[in-house]
Amino acid sequence: MPFEGNFYIRRKFLRTDGFKVNFIPGLCVYKFLYVWMDLLLATGERFRNLGWMYWLPNPLFPFIWFRVGIPQSHPELEVEY
Repeated sequence: MPFEGNFYIRRKFLRTDGFKVNFIPGLCVYKFLYVWMDLLLATGERFRNLGWMYWLPNPLFPFIWFRVGIPQSHPELEVEY
């Protein structure tokens, strides 16, 4: 689901299970509370704060609830349509 220049992806549609919550909290004034996520690759590389997940989301945005958010244009990500 694209929204505001980012993708919000259900975990079952991710091609990796490398996104791990790092428990650094964040706040968006209208989407509410989230935690940052690191991407851990099988090669051992770690990309800190590459994604995020809203754990207390705004009820007006059900399409972001408990989905991994990633930027559309990050150079380390490959998006397949």
